[in-house]
Amino acid sequence: MDSWRFVFLFLLWESSLLGVMGYPGGNVESSCSNLMPSHGANAQTSNAPYTVVANPTTFKAGDTITVTLRATSGSFKGFLLEAWEVGGSTPVGSFTSLASVSQGLTCSGIANSAVSHTSSSSKTSIQATWKAPSSGSLKDIQFSATFVQSTKTFWVAVKSGTVTYSGTSVPNPVTTAHTSTTTQKANSPVSVATVTGTVQLQISNDACGINKTCFSSPSGCNPQITNGCYFMSAVALSSSIQFEISAPSNGYIAIGFSDDTQMGSDDVYICGKDANGNIQVQHAFSTGTTTPTTLPLGNVTVITSSISNGIISCSFISRNSISTQSRAVPSLLYYIMLGSGPSANGQIQMHTQTPFVSAQKIDLSAIQAVGGNAGVSDMIKAHGALMLIAWMTTGSIGMIMARYFKKIAHGQAVCGKDIWFLAHVFLMVLTVVATGIAFIIIFVEAMDWSGGAHPVLGCIVMILALVQPFGALFRCGPTHKLRIVFNVAHALNAFIIKIIAVAAIFTGLQRIDSSSNQWLAKVMGGFVGWEFLFYLLQDFNLFLKRKGRTETVMGTVNLEIIFLTLYFIGNLTFLIALLVGIGMS
Repeated sequence: MDSWRFVFLFLLWESSLLGVMGYPGGNVESSCSNLMPSHGANAQTSNAPYTVVANPTTFKAGDTITVTLRATSGSFKGFLLEAWEVGGSTPVGSFTSLASVSQGLTCSGIANSAVSHTSSSSKTSIQATWKAPSSGSLKDIQFSATFVQSTKTFWVAVKSGTVTYSGTSVPNPVTTAHTSTTTQKANSPVSVATVTGTVQLQISNDACGINKTCFSSPSGCNPQITNGCYFMSAVALSSSIQFEISAPSNGYIAIGFSDDTQMGSDDVYICGKDANGNIQVQHAFSTGTTTPTTLPLGNVTVITSSISNGIISCSFISRNSISTQSRAVPSLLYYIMLGSGPSANGQIQMHTQTPFVSAQKIDLSAIQAVGGNAGVSDMIKAHGALMLIAWMTTGSIGMIMARYFKKIAHGQAVCGKDIWFLAHVFLMVLTVVATGIAFIIIFVEAMDWSGGAHPVLGCIVMILALVQPFGALFRCGPTHKLRIVFNVAHALNAFIIKIIAVAAIFTGLQRIDSSSNQWLAKVMGGFVGWEFLFYLLQDFNLFLKRKGRTETVMGTVNLEIIFLTLYFIGNLTFLIALLVGIGMS
């Protein structure tokens, strides 16, 4: 009797021990329907210290998706992963390319429709490849996983973001939007990825700093919801790197890897339009401000790309070594450059905005999220500051002195010259000198023609600014019959310069403003409105004077002086705001 009691107690102990230990071998088909471990305990309700990330985030019939399970802190010993339709709990598709510490399970009669562990060893990340069914009624899916930290501590149904079913390919990609995925041949110089229409490749900042390295400008922006978001991410795999790029452009976007913050000797990947308007991936090497040299695409696979609503997005896996030709040994530590620009007949053109450059070198194998800036050099900032001072302040006040103070200051002379005239000449000479210095600075900095409207407008301003003082040197006397011709020509040229200078400032601010709302241009717009209001007030006051109305305040101060003081205060406020913005750009 005692022996039977011993056997009974032994079996009871063994069964309870099995319940505590769970399933260290991962044979958990019984949990397929709800992902709930049979551990005799409740699942944790706190936020899971684990993530499930799918890439890419759109699919068609037969496509493959890389799924990564990763611990954000600590580790996990067991897991169970399945793909479910959104809102459902039945496995969809099957898993391939499993890690050595994982195995496929048969759930709902579908072989390899789930993945689990093979041992209870500690793990920090697991990666598997999911393959969509090649036919049938497919819908959006989510990947759901259970993570087991210990027998009594586990999290059930930790979900990935939604993976969107984008339909099947159709004969005419121009009218029906789709995203395509291709495997690139080893020595093909350009990929064959084709995307047009309105469906955008879903790239987001989810899991940035958790299981992928991200670089973006504005810092922390999400390309799915943030307008003007320049974004790239990198996930270092065992022998390759998976890249994602997204940015606003109607021509091309590109990422570069450099040993410094200047263009030249950079390894570059370009996603841009070909001659047919399709998005293709190119590998290139940048030698400076000239067009990069195209390289064979090399070992680049799983290329997915799209263009939608002016946003170009690309995703691909590269097994190429990054090389800047200045290192004997390849590395993963580089400055990252992210830029965009127009293209013509499949050829990329000069970028219209200074590329965003990381503030420090980024290790692509170290998970982090880094913000970028437009890499505006001190020379460019000095150019912008001088042009603002010249045409917002000194030039504007110099013109005001000639237009409104000629009569009220007439007869008040220094060294035989009216004070208003001396002030006008002094301020306008400062304006021309500042414009000339700014003009020289930017050409020394660029050493090239950057393209676009801004340099054209700047050259016109420089030419007309030089014509103005030289024309004044040869003006005829005040009583000469042709003096009216000079007066009209001088005033008209000044008006034209002012208009073109303001347009040049607007285009320049748009180039260096990396903010999502382009606030520098809006501040400049506020200044233009302020200046227009001032001219209206001064002209109205001039009209009253011609009618013989009062022209002083309290009988002592001319209204022109009051208006000029208010104008100067407002002018200085707008100027300081813009100078601070340039300094921060």
